[in-house]
This record gives sequence, C-alpha cells and structure tokens, in this order.
Amino acid sequence: MQQPLTIYGQTFASRLLIGSALYPSPQIMQEAIQASGAEIVTVSLRRQNSLAAGQDFWDLIKALELTVLPNTAGCHSVKEAVTLAQMCREVFATDWIKLELIGDEYNLQPDPIALLEATAILLKDGFKVLPYCTDDLVICQRLADLGCEVLMPWGAPIGTGKGLLNPYALRTIRERLPNMTLIVDAGLGLPSHACQALEIGYDAVLLNSAVAGAGCPVTMAKAFQAAVSAGRFSYEAVAMPEKDLAAPSTPTLGMPFWHQ
Repeated sequence: MQQPLTIYGQTFASRLLIGSALYPSPQIMQEAIQASGAEIVTVSLRRQNSLAAGQDFWDLIKALELTVLPNTAGCHSVKEAVTLAQMCREVFATDWIKLELIGDEYNLQPDPIALLEATAILLKDGFKVLPYCTDDLVICQRLADLGCEVLMPWGAPIGTGKGLLNPYALRTIRERLPNMTLIVDAGLGLPSHACQALEIGYDAVLLNSAVAGAGCPVTMAKAFQAAVSAGRFSYEAVAMPEKDLAAPSTPTLGMPFWHQ
C-alpha cells in the first residue's frame, strides 16, 4: 500500500492531478478524468465564454465529484492574479488556488518576482496557495519561507511535452526541501516522464495536454495512472545504486570450472 498524497492537510490516494482543458468533447473530458484515477481536477474561469456555457462546464466538473483546484491561468500581473483568485474562491467555494502568473509569452515562464508578491498577498488573505514556478531552488525556498506547503515546479514549458528538462534542478529542490509537498507541473508528454518525476521523489504530477491532446485521451489517462503508481513504488522501494563496472546477478562462488 502506497503512502497517501498530502496537500494542505487533505490526503489523496492518487498522485496524479489532471486538467480539464483542450479535450475533444465534454464527454471525452469526463471519461479521461475518470480513467486517470485522479482525485483533483484543475479548472479555470477564463475558459468560460458565457454564463450558460460556464454553468454547463461547472455542472460537468461537479458531476465528477472530485476536489477542484482553480487556477489563475493567463494572468500577467499581481493584481490580475489576485482578483481572479478571489473570483475563483467565490465561484468554486474553495480556498485552494493554483497560482499561475506568466512573465514571458514565448515560453510561458512564470514571473518569479510577481509570483512571490502575489503568493504573499493570497496567503495573508487565507488562501492555500499552490504556486506554479520554475525549477529554481532559490525561488522555491522563498515560496516555502512565505508559508506555502505545496510547490509546483515545471518539468518543461507548458504544453511542450519535453518531460523533465533539468532533473538535476528538480532533484536539488527535493533534497533541499525534504518536507515540502512537491508536484511537477507542466511539460510532461509521456507516461515515462511522470514515472521519472515520481522516481526521483516528487509527490505527484499535474498534467493536461499530454492526455487531452493524445489520439485517445482515455487510454492515455490510464497509461499515466499506471506510470505514476509505478514511479512511486520505485521510489519507495529504493533503487539499486548505479555502478561503473558490470556485476553478475548469478553468484559464481561454488560453481564448477574446467581446466586442463
């Protein structure tokens, strides 16, 4: 039995968080999210084009009976992110917020300076902030110092599917923040990428495009569910150390040998 994932005092059996955007249809979205085994789904107010459409989307999400994690996707300023977070709290009736604050349009990299400012404001306002950040150790340390209990460093830029571009940086964050809940968010494209994140000690992964953009989102969701579970089992088992020299797996002591 694997240890549960803990996020701001709540425990979850699944270590896979999943997004609700970009699916070919609402039905496929529901089926894929259910197939993933995820217990937390991210949502964004910015996807809603009208009141009716927004209500229909929200009804679909509520029907899944999962924990909702609103995000501030698309925000470029502290004021914009804080205002949207406050709107999300009212609409979705939760004080959880995935804080996204974009600083660069080319690779959608989070703005580290504005992220720290917005995080401080939202924590003071009673939010449970899950900040989306780069794999920069110092930024992660500053966010932890502010009072965040969960951090979400990227594996690669959003939607690229490149996997873990800098495993060294991610491992360093894990080692330096041993008691922090860490979730790799963004850039994962293959189930093996998710497995790798769990193998190096990350507590969970959050993804969207890798499932929603697959040829068969439901099947891909199942693949990611299996990969996350395998990665966590591998981490808990403690892998054998790497060696430079070959070592036989079958003992040679006591084996007969021939000589002339």
